[in-house]
Amino acid sequence: MDTLSLEPDVHVNVMLADFAQVADGKLNVIGGGWSVTGPEPCPFALAGLFEVPWQMTNRQHEFRFELIDADGNAVTVETPEGEHDVSFEGAFEVGRPPGLRVGGAQRVPFALNAGALPLQPGMHYEWRLTLNGRSHDEWRLPFTMRATEA
Repeated sequence: MDTLSLEPDVHVNVMLADFAQVADGKLNVIGGGWSVTGPEPCPFALAGLFEVPWQMTNRQHEFRFELIDADGNAVTVETPEGEHDVSFEGAFEVGRPPGLRVGGAQRVPFALNAGALPLQPGMHYEWRLTLNGRSHDEWRLPFTMRATEA
């Protein structure tokens, strides 16, 4: 039996933005909440909050955001080291500060900024989050590239 299935889930709020930053435990977002961009490549950010339930504090959590095309395939880009999937990976751990009531959740802000990606105009894409090896439909972030004008 999978012990993770008996634990509460981490709640995730995520959005696309032009730029995001975490400073002093707060999330600062510029140009957030869009779902259509382009057609030309432009810098962007994935920004949001992981809300960690009491029972899941004081342990490491691993995450991966992966860019998927409309057919469900991983989007790749050519780099000097060869072709690579477009993704962000990381880990975080949050503790229980003194005075936190039993059962209280802890919020962990995140800001993942990236340069312009050469995505195809007129196409649909989606960021998919995997957290601790699990994913949910609610953890998908679809967006569309505008078509080029003829």
